[in-house]
Amino acid sequence: MPTLPWLHPERANALIAAMAQRILIIDGAMGTMLQRHQLGEADYRGQRFAAGFDAGQPPADGIGVDLKGNNDLLLLTRPELVAGVHNAYLAAGADLVETNTFNATAASQSDYRLEHLVYELNVAGARLARACCDAAAAATPHKPRFVIGVLGPTSRTASISPDVNDPGARNTSFDALRADYRLATDGLIDGGADIIMVETVFDTLNAKAALFAIDDAFAARGARLPVMISGTITDASGRTLSGQTAEAFAISLLHARPLAIGLNCALGAAELRPYIAALAQTVPCAISAHPNAGLPNAFGGYDQQPDEMAAILHGFAADGLLNLVGGCCGTTPEHIAAIAATVQAIAPRPLPASA
Repeated sequence: MPTLPWLHPERANALIAAMAQRILIIDGAMGTMLQRHQLGEADYRGQRFAAGFDAGQPPADGIGVDLKGNNDLLLLTRPELVAGVHNAYLAAGADLVETNTFNATAASQSDYRLEHLVYELNVAGARLARACCDAAAAATPHKPRFVIGVLGPTSRTASISPDVNDPGARNTSFDALRADYRLATDGLIDGGADIIMVETVFDTLNAKAALFAIDDAFAARGARLPVMISGTITDASGRTLSGQTAEAFAISLLHARPLAIGLNCALGAAELRPYIAALAQTVPCAISAHPNAGLPNAFGGYDQQPDEMAAILHGFAADGLLNLVGGCCGTTPEHIAAIAATVQAIAPRPLPASA
C-alpha cells in the first residue's frame, strides 16, 4: 500500500528530529509505582463499579469478580494516581510516557468481565498521558514530550497451546486478536497518542495481529502514527516464548516499517545486552531497550539500584546500541533520572543509510 502521511506531522517530525539529536528517554514501570499506594478493592472499583459491575451495563455472572489488580481500570476510578506516575517520570527526564493501557484489551479485561470498556480505557489512557506531556512540554518548550500508546501482549497466545495434552488447542485466533487490537488502537489514536507501541510481545503471531490491526486503523484515517515494537526474551535461551531469536523476531516484523524495534521486560539490563547488541547489528530502524531493574528476588521484587542499572545502560549507549532507553518492572523515577543523566552526553546509535 502507498505510504500514508503522518496523522500529526508536527509531532512526528519533532520526534524524529529529537531522535536524531540524542538518546531519548522512555519512562519506567507503572505497576511498581501504583503498588506503592497499597490500593484496595474499593480504590479499583470507585463509585462507578461499587455495586459489583459497571453501572452502565446489565449485571453479569462476574458480579463477584475482584477488580483489585486491574491497574488499567484506575484510569476511570483513580486517574489522579496514574497522572501522578506520569508526572513523576516526566520530572525525572522522560521524553516519552507510556499509556496505562497494557491490559486494555478484551482478552485481558475478560478476566474481570470488563471487555466492554476496551475503547474507553484506551481513550482515557491516551488522553491522560497527553495532558501530562503537554503540561511538561509547556514548561520546557525546548524539550517536547511524546505519548506512547501501549498495546500489551494480551493474556492469550495464538501460537502456543494452553493445554499440554492438546498441542493443537488455542484459546484465541489471529482474527480475534486483530479485532481486539483494532478497537484498542482506535482508542489510543482518538485519545491523542503520538506513537503506537506493540509492547512486551512474547508471540510473534500476536504481534502480527496487532500490526495488521494498526495498519487497518491507519488506512481508515488515511494517515499514520510512528510505530514501535518491543519484544520479550523470556529466559537465558535467548528466544521469545514462541521460539524466535531476537533477530528472527525483528526480521519477521520489519514489514511494518517501525520507527523502532527493541526489547523489554523479563530480563535485567545486563542479561538483555547480548540481544540488544544483536538487534543493533541487524535492523535498519532505531533500537529501544527498557529492561527490568535486574532479576526478581525470592519475593518477586526488584533490588537493582538506580546507579547500578544506569551504569550498565551507560555501556549500551557508549557502544552505540541505543536510540531509546527506559525501564520496565521494578524501575522508578529515580532509575529513570539516573539513566537519563548517564546517557545525556552520548550520541544515539546512527541509523543505517537505508533506514
